[in-house]
Amino acid sequence: MRDDFGMAANPEIRLDGLINPALIEEARKRRENIDNRIADRVTTFSGSMRFVWLHVIWFACWIGFAVEAYPYGLLTMIVSLESIFLSTFVMISQNRADSKRQVLANQEWQTVQDEDRQNQELIQLSQQILDLTKAVHAATTGLARPDGEARAGAPAPSTK
Repeated sequence: MRDDFGMAANPEIRLDGLINPALIEEARKRRENIDNRIADRVTTFSGSMRFVWLHVIWFACWIGFAVEAYPYGLLTMIVSLESIFLSTFVMISQNRADSKRQVLANQEWQTVQDEDRQNQELIQLSQQILDLTKAVHAATTGLARPDGEARAGAPAPSTK
């Protein structure tokens, strides 16, 4: 199982799935804070089928073993508190995803700026090549007369 950064959801988080250097750096910064690591693990677990099955078993046992009488006031309070905390972790996860998107957007913008600069340089080089080609063309066409004979002092055109 992997989280939003493509990291394995186990104690030894790896960066195997990441290629983008900006995301690798963002993941490293995120792992430096223990609060982020805890939030990542809770979010990863609460978004899994294991979490769902654990709750199915828990609720079935609670009701089946008659831990409390209907309308299950304590169970309702526990589940309500759990939902409050889980919704907070969902917001933390969304903030992390927004942060990741911002990192990618910044890097993409920098790439666009670099490509634009390179395109401008290529346009300038192309213009210089065009100017040189026109100069060479003008210099070589000026050596021959319209009747095909070379001007005085100009080398004769080769017939080969």
